Amino acid sequence: MRRLHAPFGPWDPAPAGEVAALFEEIGAPWWLAGGIAIELAVGRRLRAHGDIDVMVLRRDQTRAQQALRGWELWAADPPGSLRPWAAGEPLAPGVHDIWCRPGPDAPWRIQLMLEESEGAAWVSRRDARVSRPLDALGFTTGDGTPVVVPEVQLHYKAKGVRPKDELDFDAALPHLAREQRRWLADALTTTYGAHPWAARL
Repeated sequence: MRRLHAPFGPWDPAPAGEVAALFEEIGAPWWLAGGIAIELAVGRRLRAHGDIDVMVLRRDQTRAQQALRGWELWAADPPGSLRPWAAGEPLAPGVHDIWCRPGPDAPWRIQLMLEESEGAAWVSRRDARVSRPLDALGFTTGDGTPVVVPEVQLHYKAKGVRPKDELDFDAALPHLAREQRRWLADALTTTYGAHPWAARL
């Protein structure tokens, strides 16, 4: 389904299987993220999606470029605008969002999200005090697709709490184990102080 994302043109999000095929040989960790990650965690469709997010570590950004060789890659630099991302160009820490399409007349298909890390740990770009081991950052679907765990995705979604984020939280909450709830409650309090979701965890 094509969705207009003015003023930069329409989106036609790639299916998860297409994303997995593109990133199969990346040689670095990657995860499906965003609302689709929540759906894969709860095992059902929740809503329509305007894009599809792929999370990669900033240290692996060149590998992500290579996985999408031949595509147009545009960095949100500064946020709210887009500029071409040149091959081999290291993006600064403040730049974490890249729009990707197969060619200039094609709709946008994938949104890359660059994440921070220290050694074997992921570090939240929302708050460097929030982290976890990389091997605990995702789960794998039955067909082998890596997906970011829902508690990490919800930590990001908690910043603005739009209606779609409330929907995702409501759907994910019954599926969160005690340890996941504890981690998310602590992360929410650390980053946002008193947060309405924390009381429900």
